Amino acid sequence: MKGSVRFENVTKRFGDVVALKPLSLDITPGTLVTLLGPSGCGKTTTLRLIAGLESASEGRILIGGQDVTHLSATYRAVSMVFQSYALFPHMSVLENVGYGLRVKGMPKSEVKARAEHGLEQVGLKGFGERLPSELSGGQQQRVAVARAIVLEPEVLLLDEPLSNLDAKLRRHVREEIRQIQQQLGLTAVYVTHDQEEAMAVSDRIIVMKNAEIAQEGTPQDLYDRPASAFIADFIGDANLLDVEICRSGQDTEIVLLDRKLTLPVQSAATGAAQMVLRPHDIRLERSPAPDRLPAKIVYAAWLGNTVQYTLATEAGSIFVIAPPQADPFCTGDTVYLAFDPQKVRLVTS
Repeated sequence: MKGSVRFENVTKRFGDVVALKPLSLDITPGTLVTLLGPSGCGKTTTLRLIAGLESASEGRILIGGQDVTHLSATYRAVSMVFQSYALFPHMSVLENVGYGLRVKGMPKSEVKARAEHGLEQVGLKGFGERLPSELSGGQQQRVAVARAIVLEPEVLLLDEPLSNLDAKLRRHVREEIRQIQQQLGLTAVYVTHDQEEAMAVSDRIIVMKNAEIAQEGTPQDLYDRPASAFIADFIGDANLLDVEICRSGQDTEIVLLDRKLTLPVQSAATGAAQMVLRPHDIRLERSPAPDRLPAKIVYAAWLGNTVQYTLATEAGSIFVIAPPQADPFCTGDTVYLAFDPQKVRLVTS
């Protein structure tokens, strides 16, 4: 199917180093899938294998149903947006956008028309005669996207496209990239190590660790149902508390420090585990109760619409994000930590 990407047990080795363990994945046409993970996890290698910039050691790669495993980058229906933008400084914006079309031998009039249309699609109509140095970082990134999409690729590849932008501009440009992808119905594969960025733009996220897939799913799936402590900690902020599962089943009984708690979550096994508590799901109370964990506030930061607290507890340091209140907690206060059992998740390492 046009725009689909399929890996069948693809492996990549550089000498004795395994950069990618046997990997199988399917990317649905018209979706934006993000490869997310820490440095060295295999995400950029996977992207370069799709692009044809690296060759697979084993397995098959199919794009649009066609086996491209042994095809060079030139003959693959993909375009890539690089981290550095890779714009030619001596060429105008219009010439940069039309460069790939000229290389393909397209007539000058058609190159100009398609390049102008590409600039219009990324919101840069009228910027064609400027040089890249006359544009902001965000505008240069949009030029790079325009240069990629005028080639009408089946798959658009984006390698850390926002890493050179400041935080505020990153939020703005990622929204623009997502809108362009959706408007054009492009299949896009996006690489980043920034979990917030991945959650903001993706239909699906593939989290990678140690050269293989750790978990994949929608942003909400990964946040609400992490399969491991690594995923829980990597996708969004998480507090991980050591617990012992003493009874498993539909309802799970755990021991947290010296407290027995029954959680309305399924567990298939007993033994050591970790309880995932998201910072937004914790309430701080002033009075004790049998199911509340005592804590001392060691740091408090007012951020306008939220207050962030770091707590010292017998179970370790806990991070809490709470709404502002009329009678705020202060550093040194003793508080009692409460949470909704419905929002707790249990994971293993």
